[in-house]
Amino acid sequence: MSPRKILFFIFLSVLFSFEDPPLVMASSRNVSLDFPSFNLRNLTLLGDSYLRNGVIGLTRDVTVPSSSSGTAIYSNPIPFFDQESNTTASFSTRFSFSIHGVNENSYGDGLSFFISRDNQTLGSSGGYLGLVNSSQLTKNKFVAIEFDTRLDAHFNDPNDHHIGLDIDSLNSIKTADPILQNIDLKSGDLITAWIDYKNDLRVLKVYMSYSSLKPKRSLLTVHIDLSEYLKGDMYVGFSGSTEGSTELHLVANWSFKISGFLPLNPYSNPHNVSDSSVTITPVIPISNAANKRHRSLGFGLGVTVPAIFCAFLLAFGYISFRKCQKIERVKSLKAELVTGPKEFSYKELKLATRGFHSSRIIGVGAFGNVYKAFFKSSGTIAAVKRSKHSHEGKIIEAADSRLNEEFEEEEMRKLLLVGLSCANPDDTGRPTMRRVLQILNGEVEPIDVPRKKPSLTFSCGLALTIEDIVSDCD
Repeated sequence: MSPRKILFFIFLSVLFSFEDPPLVMASSRNVSLDFPSFNLRNLTLLGDSYLRNGVIGLTRDVTVPSSSSGTAIYSNPIPFFDQESNTTASFSTRFSFSIHGVNENSYGDGLSFFISRDNQTLGSSGGYLGLVNSSQLTKNKFVAIEFDTRLDAHFNDPNDHHIGLDIDSLNSIKTADPILQNIDLKSGDLITAWIDYKNDLRVLKVYMSYSSLKPKRSLLTVHIDLSEYLKGDMYVGFSGSTEGSTELHLVANWSFKISGFLPLNPYSNPHNVSDSSVTITPVIPISNAANKRHRSLGFGLGVTVPAIFCAFLLAFGYISFRKCQKIERVKSLKAELVTGPKEFSYKELKLATRGFHSSRIIGVGAFGNVYKAFFKSSGTIAAVKRSKHSHEGKIIEAADSRLNEEFEEEEMRKLLLVGLSCANPDDTGRPTMRRVLQILNGEVEPIDVPRKKPSLTFSCGLALTIEDIVSDCD
């Protein structure tokens, strides 16, 4: 960013800093999330969970008997309790999921939506739904709605097809059978669930439907106060498990929001909305003389403080401007001493090669012709290679000819794209090893390769001396 732009933004910040500050209320902490489809940017995947084509899979996608469990958690904590107002949030969530049976004669175990203080919640497979550790049943703390497809007498399940409210245990507080509303959890069809908790009414309701329209009548209604369990910042997500290769648990989309953090009353003590009475602190009147003194003091501060602040910003802007000039000079010198890639526009290349004229061809390569280019502006001559391939469309032609095309074309394309991504000169654009393994295993899509070759850039965060540059060249 040029120094002139920096000074312009500093001026804007000073201008708006003289305005009255906005009133900060507890309602500003209300959170709303919406995932029409999923990516790895805001999710933490644990256990056997994976992401494919924008859909979360909670359990392993295999066809051989192998128990599995996994969780997918929103990476950022969400405030469920406001200490200033002593208020617990209400929340509502909506998500669409499907449960596919791998074995027609066997089902289990199910999935859940949960709220937990731990962003590493991962339980055991089987009837533990990926929520509870089989060796430490009370270790994980959570509030969850389970969608259970297997009868587990150990947790007092009513049948092999139910939903239930669980708190720190898989012994449900209350359950309901979706069949009562003609919904089959094991059908493999996409099912939408709504979970609403109203803290002021102390009631939690669950709705389910095959369509995107929310039913008027809830499937499960539980009168309960969750404020004891929703303290501070919490994490939200999904879990699932199988005992043997019995089911696939997929989550297609998700939205979540919290509400109920009301504006604070400056003349009242912090209180919980559940209190039957609110203690009001009496307002003590202030005399007119005191008001006048306060106004005079405020006027004086209102003039003096901005003046001092402006002087400070002018000095800061001048120093920043001089520093940026010095950095630009060093950067220019480094570019002259260290030979690096130089970018040219297509117009410049076309002009330097006379429109890629055939008389300028000095060589023919596997990927295109090489042209002699003369740049009039610098008086330099260079070789320019014009690729005959179009980005990913023919990237498969880069495969080693000695393979005699004895490979899966899609697998080779994926491998070449991974190689190009890992060779990106900008280290921030390279995939992590976890992402590379996920791409090669088909769990996520390959990273988009830029249509233009990224340029090697140098950071100007620190001023460099001539000695530093020469030592880098060595």
